[in-house]
Amino acid sequence: MNYEQLFQLIRKKKSFLCVGLDTDIKKIPGHLKEDPDPCFAFNKGIIDATLPYTVAYKPNLAFYEAEGTAGWESLKKTLHYLRSQSKDVFIIADAKRGDIGNTSGMYARAFFDELDVDAVTLSPYMGKDTVSPFLEYHDRWSVLLALTSNPGAADFQYFEDSKGQKLFEKVIETSKTWGSHDQIMYVVGATRAEALKDIRNIIPDHFLLVPGVGAQGGSLSEVARYGMNDHCGLLVNSSRGILYASSERDFAIKAAENAKELQQEMESLLRQQGLI
Repeated sequence: MNYEQLFQLIRKKKSFLCVGLDTDIKKIPGHLKEDPDPCFAFNKGIIDATLPYTVAYKPNLAFYEAEGTAGWESLKKTLHYLRSQSKDVFIIADAKRGDIGNTSGMYARAFFDELDVDAVTLSPYMGKDTVSPFLEYHDRWSVLLALTSNPGAADFQYFEDSKGQKLFEKVIETSKTWGSHDQIMYVVGATRAEALKDIRNIIPDHFLLVPGVGAQGGSLSEVARYGMNDHCGLLVNSSRGILYASSERDFAIKAAENAKELQQEMESLLRQQGLI
C-alpha cells in the first residue's frame, strides 16, 4: 500500500485509527482459554468488532514470541485472517528490529515475504545500512523510532548537541534522506504532542505512527492539532484501551464501542481539516 492509497483508505473509513494487537494470554477473557488457540480466538473477535472503525492493525511481536512456536502460529493465523477479511487494511509488525545489513535483509524477508505485512517498526540507531534492506521492497514501509512515549525516552532522545539539536531531531533529519515519504514513517508518542510541531517542520509530508492515546494519557485532539498534514499523515494507535475494555464475554462489544468512539472523534478532526 503506497502513500496515496493509505490516504484514500483514511478518507474512505473516516478514520486514522490503528488497533494494537498486544495480545497478552494472561489478560484475555477466561472462556477463550478453552479454545485450541486462545490468542487467535481473541484476535479474531477484536478484528471482527473493530474492522469497520480502523485502517490499521499493529501486532506487537513480543506478545507472540513469548509463547514460542504456538505464539508464532497465532500471529500467522491472525495476519492471514486480516488479509482474508479485507484488502483495505494496513498491517504493521511492531518488531523494533535494527541490525547490520545482512541480518536486516533476513528480517525484511521474514516480515515482507513470509508474513506479508505492510510495515515494520525499526530502530535506526545503527544507521542507514540497517534500514536499507527494508527500503528495497516496493510499497512497503519502514517505521523508524524517533520520539517515544516511555519515561526512558529522556535518557537519550532529548540529548542536545553543541548547536542545540536534539538527538531525535538528528535521527529524523538524517534518516529522511534514506528514502521517500512513500517509504518511511516515524514513531512519535502521543504524550510528546508538544514536539509534533517541530517535527513537522523537519518532515511535513511523512506519516507518523503515534502510540500512547488512551491508556497512556495522550490527547487525540492535541496530536491532530500539531501533527496532521494535508494527507492526514497520522496513524494513531490504541492497544489496551480497546483490547481490554472488558475481560468478560462482551469483550468484543466493548472493544467495538471504544474503537467507534475514537473513529467518530477522528472523523470530526478530519472534517475540521477539510480532508473528508
